[in-house]
Amino acid sequence: MVGRMRAWQRGWHERSKIERVELQSVAIWHAMPWLLYLSWGSLPLGLSLAPDLPAQVLGWAIIVTAAGQCVQVNRSVRRALNHYLGRAPYPARDLAVSRSLMVAMLGLALALQAVDGVEEGLIGFPVAFLVVPHFEALAFALPLRSFFVRFALVEAVVVAGFTAVGVRDGRLLGIAVLVAFGAGVALLSTRCGAWTLAVMWEADRAREVESRLAVAEERLRFGRDLHDVMGRNLAVIALKSELAAQLARRGRPEAVDQMVEVQRIAQQSQREIRDVVRGYREADLGVELAGAQGVLEAAGITCRVTGEPAGLPAAVQSALGWVVREGTTNVLRHGDAQHCSITVSVMEGRTTLTIENDGVPEARAAAGGTGLAGLRERLAAVDGTLEHAADSGLFRLTARVPMPDGTRRAEDAEHAEHAVPAGAPEAKVS
Repeated sequence: MVGRMRAWQRGWHERSKIERVELQSVAIWHAMPWLLYLSWGSLPLGLSLAPDLPAQVLGWAIIVTAAGQCVQVNRSVRRALNHYLGRAPYPARDLAVSRSLMVAMLGLALALQAVDGVEEGLIGFPVAFLVVPHFEALAFALPLRSFFVRFALVEAVVVAGFTAVGVRDGRLLGIAVLVAFGAGVALLSTRCGAWTLAVMWEADRAREVESRLAVAEERLRFGRDLHDVMGRNLAVIALKSELAAQLARRGRPEAVDQMVEVQRIAQQSQREIRDVVRGYREADLGVELAGAQGVLEAAGITCRVTGEPAGLPAAVQSALGWVVREGTTNVLRHGDAQHCSITVSVMEGRTTLTIENDGVPEARAAAGGTGLAGLRERLAAVDGTLEHAADSGLFRLTARVPMPDGTRRAEDAEHAEHAVPAGAPEAKVS
């Protein structure tokens, strides 16, 4: 039992926020018919049945049929919701079974009314309930216009049936109102929630498309930069190569000068390409911190950045920038974080970057992953280290990179300049 509870808990934490909302909504839709079954169906009817045998048989048959309706709607509500969200076909068989149970319960209710087997006026509550399970599933599966057409037909059949068994005037109007109320409860309690889920899933898909478009835009920008760098140089190389070939055919010494120029332009192109690629492969720490804060806050995660990366060597900024990228991706992809803090500090010749967030399951925190392994390789290139740990519901990623020797010497000189020599008198403020 404990193992099953832990497995359920792990499964719950592994779901996204939208999946959790959908699961909670389905659980509510499963419970609602049973609550109405107790309050509208079984209890009022069971307490108001006449003591004679026909009334008892018909009454308990209605109670059993109503329970069957609840079981059937629990089986069909998920498939009906999937149809509404565009994941599954129309659940025709489930709705046919639900409709048959509703018709059977209506027939039993009419028979019970015909034999005066229930106290006057109380038959309306079971009749109001009999439409709820079927119309709960219909609210997912049908457009609103078709839903109201089906309701009008059922309402007409109910009114005609109770008219045929002698119900008149105010009692008949009350039954009609209760049936309309039951159908309205089924519609409002399900369709509004389903519409909200559909909007949430559409927004989630839109964010995914936006991310893909951002990647595509970055590729286009990279291609445009390469074209700007190489387009002119390749055109010049082609022209000068053709000129050198013509001069060589004529035995002119200027051909050598043209080929030297081609070599110079080719070497310049290599340097420019390296500069372009380096701009994409090296990460500026300040830019990465600002980008991480913006992305996390856009996802609804409170992010606090502490520390100033300005002045750090380019190699240190590049290595720690990749840590910020990977850490931000993990916060968004794993767990259900609400708060995240990123801290940059320089102390004793080392730069330390710490990313701390909540909402990560311990099992996933302990697993690490290939992304962290890749970060360790990048940090190892600059003699850095990477650690991760989970403590008191928080996940902490810590990267440490030593400062280059030149930077250390500059810092030591600055500290020495402001230090007070040993034995010197302290300055006093009068």
